[in-house]
Amino acid sequence: MTIYRKLSKSIAFLFGSVLAIIVVIFLGIYLYSFDPYLFKDKQILAENWQPKDVEAEMSAGFVDSQIKYGYQLISESPKYMGPQAKDPEMRYAGSNLACMNCHLKAGTQPGSASWIGVTNRFPQFRGRSNSDGTIEDRINGCMQRSMNGDKLPTDSKEMRAIVAYMEWLTEDIPAEREKDFKGYAKVELPTVAVDFEKGKDLFSKECTVCHGGNGQGVKLADSTKGYQYPPLWGPDSYNNGAGMHRVITAAQFIKGNMPFGQATWKSPKLTDEEAYNLAGYINSFSRPQKAGLSKDYPDLKLKPVSTPYGPYADNFSVEQHQFGPFQPIIDYYKQKYDITKNK
Repeated sequence: MTIYRKLSKSIAFLFGSVLAIIVVIFLGIYLYSFDPYLFKDKQILAENWQPKDVEAEMSAGFVDSQIKYGYQLISESPKYMGPQAKDPEMRYAGSNLACMNCHLKAGTQPGSASWIGVTNRFPQFRGRSNSDGTIEDRINGCMQRSMNGDKLPTDSKEMRAIVAYMEWLTEDIPAEREKDFKGYAKVELPTVAVDFEKGKDLFSKECTVCHGGNGQGVKLADSTKGYQYPPLWGPDSYNNGAGMHRVITAAQFIKGNMPFGQATWKSPKLTDEEAYNLAGYINSFSRPQKAGLSKDYPDLKLKPVSTPYGPYADNFSVEQHQFGPFQPIIDYYKQKYDITKNK
């Protein structure tokens, strides 16, 4: 009997151990499906931190549904919230651009107004409205200008999903690395106006292979998802109230990102002068016109010097504000108002 009793205890112990292991395994699988980052080393050195591989994360299938929807909205904007949306009430964007046509690599590429860390910078003061703005206000600024459309309702499923996606990109970044993803490349401005002939030559040499000779871009095979390479002017591009319609902003973006796949903001291909002339050439063409631009910047002294529409708190011409030279305008605001402007 003693032998049978010991054997029974051994079997019971073995069965209990196996059952415990199975429970731990299934609990681990459940927790991983809920949040894979619970299993990742939180002590990663700041200099070794890398942005998420968004496409790989989405393909793995462990991303929260709200974050996945946010990704769909920014990567396939025309299909989900633009002209190609099946529900007419969801057609908030007025063009077939996708958010990530400018915010490259799904918002993770440095020098392309990356979204990594962006939610941590809001609320912030916005000169355009002369008031503090939320991240939702900033997103809607893009919707009305870069996307040439209408505002998303602040409390909508779509707005919450886009913000959740931005927060997801940011969630594990060391604080000291956020600056590496903020803004655009620096450009030392030429002291002369844009040279359109040089810009045209550069466009033919560096840009037509993707954007076409007429600047109208190339659509994806599934055109409901928008463009592989976006149009740079014309009716399906950003409107004249967008930040990218300012030559200085466009030059900074171009220097840090173009030609696509050949340049980064730490290793640009184009010189400052080339980016400047190219930005001016691109922004010399017609594009959608936004109504009510005269209401921008209630305090006119805060208007960026390269804003291509008035009114202004100075007597420089609209043409000079649009195509330079900008240094005399920058000097004027420093001397007259003690305001240092760099864009």
